[in-house]
Amino acid sequence: MWADKVVDAIGPQPDDRFLEIGAGPGALTVRLAPRVARLTAIEVDRDLAAALRPKLPPHAELLVADVLDVDLISLLGAGPWRVAGNLPYNLTSPILLHLIAAARTHSGMRDATLMVQREVADRIAAAPGGRDYGVLSISIQLYADVERVLVLPPGAFRPGPQVYSAVVRLTFRPPPVELHDPALFEGVVRAAFAQRRKTLAGALRGFAERRGQRAAAVLARAGIEPSRRAETLQLTELARLVACFSEPEP
Repeated sequence: MWADKVVDAIGPQPDDRFLEIGAGPGALTVRLAPRVARLTAIEVDRDLAAALRPKLPPHAELLVADVLDVDLISLLGAGPWRVAGNLPYNLTSPILLHLIAAARTHSGMRDATLMVQREVADRIAAAPGGRDYGVLSISIQLYADVERVLVLPPGAFRPGPQVYSAVVRLTFRPPPVELHDPALFEGVVRAAFAQRRKTLAGALRGFAERRGQRAAAVLARAGIEPSRRAETLQLTELARLVACFSEPEP
């Protein structure tokens, strides 16, 4: 069964503490709980949670909540923690960013092994230069190493979805580049990718003008050719570009 393969891919250890996102009917939960020291599962559906709760051992806790409304830092407490989950496809990106936000301030979050739609996995793991590389790729890869672990066909599930699923592992770590202003970094990335068909000079023009700057001049100071496109930029180049945006026009 798919759940056995996912749990094997997670590789739980007896002293691990886990947060599970989207417990659902408990396919992962009942397999994971006996193999770890502590499990905190979150499920938004009250009926599913009520049916699952009696199946869990005493060291497993089940919260009825929307994970996007949960303060993960307060919930998790001191680390180390690991994360697992079968993410709802319509909320995958917000949940991933919610996890990244928590990992940025909670050094005890070690990794997250998550089932997502295969197309989303492609975006998360995409390298610069491809069409899948974009805001989500950068937002995740800035704070985590990404590994594709499994691909599961629709037939692995009952009832089967219309799409392939994939399991990805995010191993959290500090950013590989220096970030003095994470909000500015996010603003530059979103502006650069908002108009992917344009050159960087064109895509960043409005963003730069709102800051009283000229996109071409900022790109020149960063040593980046204005005719390039956003999807070609490495993280190091983006960090350099953001640093130049933080400086006043000469």
